[in-house]
Amino acid sequence: MSHRLSLCAGLALSALSCPPVLAQNAPVDLTPPLAAAPTAAVITAAVPGQLGNAAAIAPFLARLAPNAPASATGAGVLSIVQIGDSHTAGDMVSQGLRAALQARLGNAGRGMMPAGKPYQGYLSWGVTARQSAEWQGNSLFGPQRHADGALLGFSGFTQTTTMPAATMTLSADMPATRFTRFTLCGLTGPDAGAVTVTFDGVPAEPISFSAHTPGAACFVRTSPTPVTQAMVATLDTRTVSLTAWETRTGTPGAIVANLGVVGARAMHLARADDAVAGAELAAARPDLVILAFGTNEGFDPALGLAETEAVVRTAVARVRAMAGANVPILLVGPPDAASNRPAVALPALPETQVCGGGWSVPGHLAQMRALERRLATTLGLAFWDWQGAMGGPCTTMAWVAQGLQRGDHVHFTREGGRLIGAGLAADLFAAAASLPPARLPPVR
Repeated sequence: MSHRLSLCAGLALSALSCPPVLAQNAPVDLTPPLAAAPTAAVITAAVPGQLGNAAAIAPFLARLAPNAPASATGAGVLSIVQIGDSHTAGDMVSQGLRAALQARLGNAGRGMMPAGKPYQGYLSWGVTARQSAEWQGNSLFGPQRHADGALLGFSGFTQTTTMPAATMTLSADMPATRFTRFTLCGLTGPDAGAVTVTFDGVPAEPISFSAHTPGAACFVRTSPTPVTQAMVATLDTRTVSLTAWETRTGTPGAIVANLGVVGARAMHLARADDAVAGAELAAARPDLVILAFGTNEGFDPALGLAETEAVVRTAVARVRAMAGANVPILLVGPPDAASNRPAVALPALPETQVCGGGWSVPGHLAQMRALERRLATTLGLAFWDWQGAMGGPCTTMAWVAQGLQRGDHVHFTREGGRLIGAGLAADLFAAAASLPPARLPPVR
């Protein structure tokens, strides 16, 4: 099973097997969650009403509206791609969103993920990824990062080998996550190799990444019946570099892809290659792109707002260029989080909130949240206030005390992620129900 928590996914229980990727991430406290505080109100749900500028994602809301028609091009699949940092990589909140959407709309599949098992402790809800030892990784950020390594996409990782019979497997953990459609993305070029694909041991058509010019492509293989495992194996010594894969059930419903890298900031998306990221987005065919950055930026004492604004603007422009101008984008602001380090909390900033017990919400988190909210209005994006969904500044204390956030006051437990993801889904459904029909554009 792949549900083991790990610091590598930003959800620390033990750092023994985790590479040191948190240098630019929020500080991690390895103590367990505190006992529930008797004076704190019991948290049973996210605070509703945190979605702003909902009209900017009207094409997506049209798919959520009551009696919305199935997409003629998507076969009834509602696809969401979330790109972000360790909150996204750990998949606690995105799994909460996935579960809430699929409970109402149906389970269309797991959604796109980095190919293979890119790091120790990698968490993938509903499916388990494995790979043999012959693969070498490159990433947008962290110890695997090689500036001259294999090209990267928004999946955040590329796995490369020149060894024959190197394998990767993706297995469904339960009947509900079995699949009939499997997509594999990788780098193409004159010297690129090929892989075999088998479904539960039954061969499918091999995939060749050979092409006249360097680039990237995604290939689809299907099964007439649901399968439990897809295995990919290299054929020879030619280079194979894989970036992402995706499974779909073949039935209508929702999928939520979580493409995140621990410690990443929005600026690290600039390291993704246009061709690779474009191929991934074309394969995922998102109806909504969620950009969920801001925590690592907000924990940086040297945060430059002007530079960060330029970074976010560029990231939004690139996503629009690759996914299509008609695909709406939702910015998710950083959660309520705290630090017990004065150098990070920046007590001199007026935005810094002192929470007690030596913990403070860094003022740069508030500045980052305000920047994203303003840019959402300026650039025609929706904005969801994660801190507001938690209850406001310093509510991290209650979330930690009640076992919903880890002892680092940054990352979330499974139940905390479920509440936050369900809260986002509830706000999206409420916005879809409240928008006048005349404002809902035709389904793409």
